[in-house]
Amino acid sequence: MEILIVDDEAIERKGLAMLLKREKIDANIREAGNGRQALDKLEEKPADLMLTDIKMPFMDGLELTDICSKKYPDMKMIIFSGYGEFEYAKKAMKSGVTNYILKPVDPAEFHKTMETVMKQMAEEQLESENRSARGDFIFEHVLLSLVNGTDPDTINASVRNMLPEDFAWDYRYMVLVSFEHDFFGLGSVNFYEGMKKRLGYDFTYLNIDPMNSIVLLTINTDDRQKLGKDICDAVRALYEHSPYVAISEKLPGGRANLRALSRNYEELESLMENRFYMLDTRVFLAGEDVGKEADLSDIDSDLLMKQIRQDINLKDMVGLREHYEKLCDKYKKNTGFSQIYVKFVFSNLMKEIYDNLPKENQDSLSEDVDRLYRTTDFSEVMNILDRGISLLEKNFEVNPQTAHKEIDTVKKYIYDNYDKELSVDMLAEKVYLAPSYLSHIFKKETGQNISKFIKALRMEKAKQLLEDTHEKIVNISVSVGYPNVSYFCKSFREYYGVSPQKYRDEEDA
Repeated sequence: MEILIVDDEAIERKGLAMLLKREKIDANIREAGNGRQALDKLEEKPADLMLTDIKMPFMDGLELTDICSKKYPDMKMIIFSGYGEFEYAKKAMKSGVTNYILKPVDPAEFHKTMETVMKQMAEEQLESENRSARGDFIFEHVLLSLVNGTDPDTINASVRNMLPEDFAWDYRYMVLVSFEHDFFGLGSVNFYEGMKKRLGYDFTYLNIDPMNSIVLLTINTDDRQKLGKDICDAVRALYEHSPYVAISEKLPGGRANLRALSRNYEELESLMENRFYMLDTRVFLAGEDVGKEADLSDIDSDLLMKQIRQDINLKDMVGLREHYEKLCDKYKKNTGFSQIYVKFVFSNLMKEIYDNLPKENQDSLSEDVDRLYRTTDFSEVMNILDRGISLLEKNFEVNPQTAHKEIDTVKKYIYDNYDKELSVDMLAEKVYLAPSYLSHIFKKETGQNISKFIKALRMEKAKQLLEDTHEKIVNISVSVGYPNVSYFCKSFREYYGVSPQKYRDEEDA
């Protein structure tokens, strides 16, 4: 192994060399005093690993790593920086730098970093050897080029001659395997072998980036759903992670496959976007309808937002959750809307909710909006809003004085007007609450719902009239709010177990 240390201070270079020797790495260690010298030494003999300081004369570490990332893409790079150079370090990380270590160098941190880098290098070497053994370097390069849109006719003749005549003709399906996190990093070393053994058939594996890979299959099947499920199950069994899988329609076969690869990859990338909406779906099939764009097109989101605002003003949590669920239903499987538009709608709703929360809760609004716009999963959008709604509900419930006052007003109105027609809707208007919310807090405050409270009062008043007066049953019925005497008699019998007349007769006996 070749290691190059780049630092303008000789004592720093010697110190790093000493730390490297402590790691007991079998390597040839060379040194350079600045970026220019480093490039000259790399020109003489490339290195497997370069450790460089950021601030140096003639050419600093930032410029050096930028050049090396293009010229020596396989070389690992570690930079050293002081606390004040952190922004430089972040820029360098974008240029292919593997890790950075703060100066002065802590031996324990250096050991941990080197352990990580050496492990990466060992695994990448193993992967390289495996691919070399399969003889598919050129094969994979050309396939990736075709997938990324290269015209088959423009492939260099010398490269084409290294491939079989029927190169890529036998593929029947293209599968895009995707994760929401960096999965195809170190785990990619064993992905091909592990999946091949688990699935029981061979395939071609192309890694696109840390989160996405392509699997090309030669097997024939009419059940793509089962094919996708088998792949998901295999990944879960091997790695305990759940992927998303998008499967193309059957490829045309033969030479036509060479041009079909790019077209199908673009389609699968577009299809994979549906995972934002399809909360419970892991397998997406090209050529099949997804979502339910037409089913909910009659639901007006502007109207739902107005209803939600009214629910918040009336403290109607039942209505709020009902209208919120309808809003979610409109978008969560309706792939006709862009992610940005959906996030805009729900960020506005979140602002409505937080505007009605105490100030200590409002301070987290910007943080939640940021989380909402960064998420790639509609279920996470819903989780963020659910948290806000729960905070709103809790805030409404911790104001018992207001609820008590409203319930007293309703009860007084019932006592004064039990002989008239009463309804939850009419009573809710008296205290400016939504009917569902009034019912909720009334039962919480009194232990019974409004209709039972009204009936109990009316029955008590009817019993008193039967005991203390000689009024006709029909008159008593009307005086306690029952215009229909038959219904009154039925209700009285259900409540007391006897008819009004029998109750009177027993009292007079």
